[in-house]
Amino acid sequence: MAETAVAYVLKELSSFLLHQGTNLGRELHREVEFVRDELGSLRAFLRDAEAKEYDVFELQEWIRQVREVAYDTEDVLDQFILRFAHHQANGFHGRVQKIYYSIKNLRARCRISSEMKNLKSRVIDISERHKRYQPIYGNQGTCSSSAAGSSSTPAANLDNDIREISILLEEDKLVGIKTPKEELISRVLNNDSYLKVIAVVGMGGLGKTTLVRKVFEDTAVKTQFKIRVWLTISRTFDIMVILKTMIHKIFYEINEPVPHQLMNSTDIIRLGAFVKDFLQDRSYILVLDDVWSERLWDALKNVLPDGNFHGQVILTTRIIHVAKAARFGSHNYIHWMKPLSVKDSWTLFCHTTFQSDHCPPHLQQVSARILRKCEGLPLAIATIGGVLALKDKDRINDWETILRNLGDELDASAKLDPIKRILLLSYNDLPQNLKNCFLYLSIYPEDALIGVDDMLDKWIT
Repeated sequence: MAETAVAYVLKELSSFLLHQGTNLGRELHREVEFVRDELGSLRAFLRDAEAKEYDVFELQEWIRQVREVAYDTEDVLDQFILRFAHHQANGFHGRVQKIYYSIKNLRARCRISSEMKNLKSRVIDISERHKRYQPIYGNQGTCSSSAAGSSSTPAANLDNDIREISILLEEDKLVGIKTPKEELISRVLNNDSYLKVIAVVGMGGLGKTTLVRKVFEDTAVKTQFKIRVWLTISRTFDIMVILKTMIHKIFYEINEPVPHQLMNSTDIIRLGAFVKDFLQDRSYILVLDDVWSERLWDALKNVLPDGNFHGQVILTTRIIHVAKAARFGSHNYIHWMKPLSVKDSWTLFCHTTFQSDHCPPHLQQVSARILRKCEGLPLAIATIGGVLALKDKDRINDWETILRNLGDELDASAKLDPIKRILLLSYNDLPQNLKNCFLYLSIYPEDALIGVDDMLDKWIT
């Protein structure tokens, strides 16, 4: 992770300037300070860039260059400390030693100064390259009308398309959805004396969007709620665009054109007031799919009429504190998504891999071992099953190879791209210190016992 490398070298540069500043000389001191400050500025853009790295080749190369310049800066610092750290002696011997080291280190100082100037030049070039990429790939807070607030990158749009098209799956092809669907529909249709909020929470790939889509499209739900609005939010959002998207979909539901003065307005208060007034006496259901921030709910709850007891809000999220914050007063319900049972996992695997309810006897053992690696995650089961469906069913050695090298298969198969993007989103949302902890865990072999003391030593050093 480039952000991790830059964070570490920034800490080292600050410490270096603090303890070695008097040994640097004015010019070299300025070079080191410049590199530190410029890397600090670049770090602010790395998190978003690394989230998009998977999709954009130019960003992959830019991130690689940032990472390499961070590593090279660390090497230069180590060279300086190695060259100029020596023991001091007293008396005549000490004076001779000081003269000797001064002559010896003059050439080293010139070389290190030259290397630092080279690093400065590289950092400037990287910064300029970032300025060229920023207008193309750095448009945060924008979204299309079809997915309010979602990122505009091709991969993000593909993920949204996957969510949207999930409704086309026939009910009998969805596994483990019947019971939670019936439970949610029962809660949605229950006429309480307050505005209800249902939060569906769970990790990426558990099927939150698919479940809520089936509830949203249920005949009884359509009958009870005259206004039905679905908004895909994602990590970045623009509240102005979200409000306009809501208004656009509201008028689509009532089969009327959207007034131009609303769609052209840039007054958030006016747009919010319209939504609140329009929904005040109407039955409506609003779905907020893939919410990552409490700030979104804090903004939207003010435009929803809490005195309307015919309204229903459903949101999906991976983050528990977002689910807990989504409430009106003390009224909300949290539905926890669970991994598929062993039976349902096997059913989904067979449907995806063999297009039937059965697995060939000679593949049952290897299939069961592959399935265990999916740990009940529907998206993982479905996508890995899609890869295996293309394999020769008579060549069991090919299946054994996939089992042994499942990590490599994940990297090599484009069919598994959605898994990598979904899980990468969850990883990128972690605090930086937790990212480092997870990266350390990756050095251990699969199923290896990890000693607590050994792990702690790695984390704190």
